[in-house]
Amino acid sequence: MIEVPSQIENNEYKLIDLEKKLKPLGYVIGGGWEYDHGYFDYKVGEGERYLYVRLPFTAVDGEQLDTKGVHVRLGRPFLLAHKYQDGLDDHVHDPSPWVNQFSEPEDKDASFPPEMVNTGREYVQELEQVIINDMEISP
Repeated sequence: MIEVPSQIENNEYKLIDLEKKLKPLGYVIGGGWEYDHGYFDYKVGEGERYLYVRLPFTAVDGEQLDTKGVHVRLGRPFLLAHKYQDGLDDHVHDPSPWVNQFSEPEDKDASFPPEMVNTGREYVQELEQVIINDMEISP
């Protein structure tokens, strides 16, 4: 994981407004969200590893992410690599194979390729432009 300091850190926005701006760019809310925090993920590349720009956010004032009109505070963006194992996951302890068919990452925090770091930083700069120039900070 490589943190990328950014001007968008600690700014607050309505989650729905962020979704409207970021989803058309290819960002998705990652599957690892909880009721009080989550991540916007953008897949930068894949091959031996899946490479992501990840933008963390946290619900403000004790709100939950599934609350209509929830405001979130943005965290520090970071670059992340997942290396997935080949084949089937042989450590699944789920009694129903239809529920969890996917392999766990072999390495959830694989090294981010040095040659892709500048590309990742450029995506964070794009995030800054879209968020800072096109959106109002919540009061």
